[in-house]
Amino acid sequence: MNINANISSNNVNSATTLNDIKTNATAGEDASISFLDTLKEKLDEVNVKQIDADNLTQKFIKGDEEDVHKVMLSTSEAKLSLEMAVQIRNKLVDAYDAFNRMQI
Repeated sequence: MNINANISSNNVNSATTLNDIKTNATAGEDASISFLDTLKEKLDEVNVKQIDADNLTQKFIKGDEEDVHKVMLSTSEAKLSLEMAVQIRNKLVDAYDAFNRMQI
């Protein structure tokens, strides 16, 4: 399942953790990470978790994977990450709607 089919395939900034961002900022490098880049990066991580869970499930069905706990943990992690992404999307839509309702 590819949830990023509608997102362009531009390269995403390589800073993945807050420590990497702080290191880039203190090292004098270009620390301007856009919101869109961060959003794409996190959606890619959700997509990878979904694909990994699907692959583990397929391996379990074929008999290649014997650890049912590993499969269940991977599936649960993918489910929770997708639910969190949906909630973040809902909050962004709510913020956009509130912004549109503002009177000038």
